[in-house]
Amino acid sequence: MVFNAKTAELLSHHQVEIQQKFPKEGWVEQDPKEILKSVYECVERTCEKLQQLNIDITNIKAIGVSNQRETTVVWDKITGEPLYNAIVWLDLRTQSTVERLLKRIPGNNKSFFKFRTGLPLSTYFSAVKLRWLLDNVEEIRQAVDNGRAMFGTIDSWLIWCLTGGKNGGVHCTDVTNASRTMLFNIHSLDWDPELCQFFDIPMEILPKVRSSSEIYGLMKSGALTGVPISGCLGDQSAALVGQMCFQDGQAKNTYGTGCFLLCNTGQKSVFSEHGLLTTIAYKLGRDKPVCYALEGSVAIAGAVVRWLRDNLGIVKTSQEIEKLAAEAGTSYGCYFVPAFSGLYAPYWEPSARGIICGLTQFTNKKHIAFAALEAVCFQTREILDAMNKDCGIPLSQLQVDGGMTNNKVLMQLQSDILCIPVVKPSMPETTALGAAMAAGAAEGVGIWSLNPGDLTAVTCERFEPQINPEESEYRYARWKKAVMKSMGWETSEAPSNGDTSIFCSLPLGFFIMSSMVMLIGAKYVSVISIVSLRIESTED
Repeated sequence: MVFNAKTAELLSHHQVEIQQKFPKEGWVEQDPKEILKSVYECVERTCEKLQQLNIDITNIKAIGVSNQRETTVVWDKITGEPLYNAIVWLDLRTQSTVERLLKRIPGNNKSFFKFRTGLPLSTYFSAVKLRWLLDNVEEIRQAVDNGRAMFGTIDSWLIWCLTGGKNGGVHCTDVTNASRTMLFNIHSLDWDPELCQFFDIPMEILPKVRSSSEIYGLMKSGALTGVPISGCLGDQSAALVGQMCFQDGQAKNTYGTGCFLLCNTGQKSVFSEHGLLTTIAYKLGRDKPVCYALEGSVAIAGAVVRWLRDNLGIVKTSQEIEKLAAEAGTSYGCYFVPAFSGLYAPYWEPSARGIICGLTQFTNKKHIAFAALEAVCFQTREILDAMNKDCGIPLSQLQVDGGMTNNKVLMQLQSDILCIPVVKPSMPETTALGAAMAAGAAEGVGIWSLNPGDLTAVTCERFEPQINPEESEYRYARWKKAVMKSMGWETSEAPSNGDTSIFCSLPLGFFIMSSMVMLIGAKYVSVISIVSLRIESTED
């Protein structure tokens, strides 16, 4: 996306969908080379579109990077090749790694490192993904032993490649991304040797940590060769900046693959008593203070729409979900808990799995579509309730952004379930805007002012609650009941090696025994009646 630094107007953009790979149940991967290729393609196509608009691309003065935060990549600094696919933030393969590490913590306390990192021990964060790679990928172990391995979140991988890669690329990250690894001390603003020792991560493979707004290096190829890369923010921090939530107590909720509610707590790190994370909001310059945020993280938001499209095939495009849900107007008592990757805030329960409950013969795909959107809203309600308890001052309205906010049914549902107004900016891609603001404001670039008085007012669309609070509370209580049903489904322990006889399975054993009885009995029965059951199916 290309923005006008004076007005924040979006001038041009291009996007490419990146393929997700699911090699095993609970595993989610992406190809780092495909991610890099998509970036180059987007840059080239966007520049072509600018030229068609008679905008000179030499006017582009700075580049900002924003990324999904915890996604983990290890690559070879000599060849420049990734040593394994990127393990995506919501991947669950590290559950056994987490349980093994937990046994080394006094009292098996998941929050043991919370006051250093702001985070609980979870499959979510980069350190356990990196530990899994070191334990399970021989090529990575050898690269570490030979001093050739580099670790990074996607921002590090992109900046290293874009600034030259194996020919002098800059290996760095910013404080917001570093704060999601579980290896970073959010107070000293540096890698923590004791945490690295606990996870047994060699510190020499880690990137250098920089502020979110400074010149890291120059683009070395493509249409923007020579342009400085001067902004770097994890996606949720970028959205906080793009929504201009620079004051204590200001909050935003981003609806993407997951759902992330962040509240700016200023220069004070606030630790949650209700399952939220403490994270770094931004540090907009080398000499600028660091600001913190409380965060509620939901693993599955937009991903549930993709699942309904790709896995169930009940729609051909994501946009059809809004139409189906609008036609239903209600879930008709159907509740959907999309705990595909366990439950994140406020539960942090990896054993949970997705369920759809309350089904009747009347339930159809329209009700399931409605229930899927309602699930996103209920999950947001849970983290907003936790945030209100931690902050002590309830939010009077919710600022929202992200691709899903184009869904008007979802936005109205969100307002109804929260019982407060939902406010959406006319340009919902505030994540990209935040990265552009950080890049333009960097020392040595200086084309974007972050002074509140200089910031362009954002035009917004507002959604007001349209149902009474009693109905909202009733539906929310039913949702909470469904959440309880979703827990405890999964364990990392393998099934026991007990009797594997076919007669262990009651249905199968019963079928075989009854078949034998029928065969013997057939000799003595003069007439055998065969009943045919015809099952008719009709399409909606």
